[in-house]
Amino acid sequence: MEVGSVLHFLQGKTILIIGATGFLAKIFLEKILRVQPNVKKLFLLLRASDDKSATRRLHNEILAKDLFNLLREKLGANFKSFISEKLTLVPGDISYEDLGLKDPILREEICNQTDVIINLAATTNFDERYDIALGLNTFGVKHVMNFAKQCTKLKVLVHVSTAYVCGERGGLILENPYHFGDSLNGVSGLDIDAEKKIVCDKLSELQEQGATEHEIKMAMKDLGISRAKVYGWPNTYVFTKAVAEMLVEQLRGSLSTVIMRPTIVTSTYKEPFPGWAEGVRTIDSLAVAYGKGKLTCFLGDLYGIVDVIPADMVVNAMLVAMVAHANQPSDVIYHVGSSVRNPVRYSNLQDYALGYFTAKPWINKDGTAVKVGRVTVLTDMDSFRRYMFIRYMILLKVL
Repeated sequence: MEVGSVLHFLQGKTILIIGATGFLAKIFLEKILRVQPNVKKLFLLLRASDDKSATRRLHNEILAKDLFNLLREKLGANFKSFISEKLTLVPGDISYEDLGLKDPILREEICNQTDVIINLAATTNFDERYDIALGLNTFGVKHVMNFAKQCTKLKVLVHVSTAYVCGERGGLILENPYHFGDSLNGVSGLDIDAEKKIVCDKLSELQEQGATEHEIKMAMKDLGISRAKVYGWPNTYVFTKAVAEMLVEQLRGSLSTVIMRPTIVTSTYKEPFPGWAEGVRTIDSLAVAYGKGKLTCFLGDLYGIVDVIPADMVVNAMLVAMVAHANQPSDVIYHVGSSVRNPVRYSNLQDYALGYFTAKPWINKDGTAVKVGRVTVLTDMDSFRRYMFIRYMILLKVL
C-alpha cells in the first residue's frame, strides 16, 4: 500500500484511541499528528476520574515525553494550539459499560463523529491480579465492542492483542481466530461469566476470612495463573487477551474489525527517531542487567529465535491494516513479528550487546565505566547447575 493512500485516508478523520497513555498508543498518536496534520480530531480515552486528572495525565505521561520533540520542533510556537485543536480528552475506564463516560454530551459527540477506534488498553503484567486483568483485558474489550456498535460513522475497529495468545508452540503459527470453546489444551467449558463468578466468590471468601490487602493481591495473582493453566495458557496476561479475542469474534456483528498480534515490541527503529523506549520493557531488562555487569550467564539456546519487532513498525502495520479493511466487514488477524523474514537469534543479541556496551559502557554513579564480557550461554539445566555450583556454591561453603 502506498504511503499516500494512508495519508489520504487519515485526512478529515476522527479517531478514538483507547488506552492513550500506553507505549504503542503514544507512538501511534505522534505518528498521526506528525504525518497528517489534517486529521480532524483524536479522542484520547484515558483512565481518569475527571477532566483535570485527564489533562494532567496528557501533559505528564504523553506530551512531556521526548517522543514528541520532533513534532514540537516542527510546529514551534504553534505546538500548543495545534494540540488543543486536534486532541479531545475523554476521562473514562473501559472496565465499565459505556467506557465509564460520565459526560452524555461528549459521549454523543464520540458516537456521532468517530471513524476509527484503536483499542490499545490493557494491563500487560504477566502475573497481574486476575480480577484486574479480567476486568480490563477481557470485559474491557466487551465494553469497547458494545460501544463501537453505537458509533454511527465507524469504518473500522483495530484491536491490539499479542502474538503470545498462541501459547508456547513452536514452528509456523497461522493467524487463526479464537472462538468460545477453544483452548490450547483441548479442555472445554471456558465461559467468561463463570470466570467472573470465580473471581467474585474468591474475593468474598478472602474478605470473610479477614485477609489483608497483600494476601488478597497474592491470592488474585495465583488465581489468574491457575485459571490460565486450566485451559493451556502460560500466564494471566495472554489468557485474558485470548479470551478478549473470542469476544471480538463473538460481538463484532457487521463491524469491520482487525486484530493485531505483535510479538516482543522493542524500541523504535526509525520514527520519530531511533531507539525511543519507555521504562524497562520485555527484553530490555536483560540489556540493562548486562550493561550494568550483573548478567554474566544466560540459560538458553544460542540458535533460538527471539521474535522482536520495533514499535514504529507495529504502528505502521496498524495504520496500513486500518486503511485496508475500512468499510469491509471482516474479522482479519495479523501477526506482526520478524521471525520468518528477518529472524534475530540469541547469538545475535549476544554480539550486539557486547559491541554496544563495549563502545558505550554503562557509567556508575561514581563515574567508573562498567566493563562487560561475553555472556556465558548455558544450553541445559545440567550445565546451569554446574556453573552455579562452581561460581557460587563453593564460595558459599567456604564462607
